[in-house]
Amino acid sequence: MTTALLDLVLPPRCAGCDTPGALVCPLCAAELRGEPACRTPSPVPPGLPECWSAADYDGAVRRAIIAYKERGRTALAHSLAGALALTAGVAVGGHPVVLVPVPGTRQALRRRGHDPVARLAGLAAGYLRAAGWPATVVRAIAPRRRTADQAGLSSSQRAVNLSSAFRAVPGECAAVRGLWSGEGVVLLVDDVVTTGATLAEAARALRTAGVEAPLAVTIAATRRRYHPSGDYGE
Repeated sequence: MTTALLDLVLPPRCAGCDTPGALVCPLCAAELRGEPACRTPSPVPPGLPECWSAADYDGAVRRAIIAYKERGRTALAHSLAGALALTAGVAVGGHPVVLVPVPGTRQALRRRGHDPVARLAGLAAGYLRAAGWPATVVRAIAPRRRTADQAGLSSSQRAVNLSSAFRAVPGECAAVRGLWSGEGVVLLVDDVVTTGATLAEAARALRTAGVEAPLAVTIAATRRRYHPSGDYGE
């Protein structure tokens, strides 16, 4: 029986602290919503948009994201998307928004059976619209080639791994350029920002099609620590 199905038929346990009674308990939900703020990595990769996130990638936040992405607890998408929508609202002020999800690799999509970031972007856009905020999702980026697993790579290794890894989708980028007569803000969307290499590459792909994404929003941002290579990494 899949984890998603177990969440439906058994009493839920909090993904953040394992307390029975809810998918995310009130204390962990507050940690997940965090304090939306600009958390751009340092050093900043060339071309990286300004990065906003709801919280640090730690504790209950980290456990909830891993449970959603890697352990099949897809029902957590609503709580995670709520944090993403709140962060997007704080980041853009009163402007309409176009959410562009960063695509997963083909191998990750096959392993997980769904696109976790695209699902979060769609739900977050729905929450924003329900609050009276013009928001839409455009899947304007696609994978161009196979990449290695990013876990354990330094910032420079991640940059090399992701170089030219994404391509713009021409028709979708044309749709982005036409939305709201240029008044909308394009936001790149991902779950976690670490070194910023993924978001920098996504922004580069959009620029090749004439689309500027000045901001990126994520649920969480990692704290940096020294890497043996001399770089800073996750």
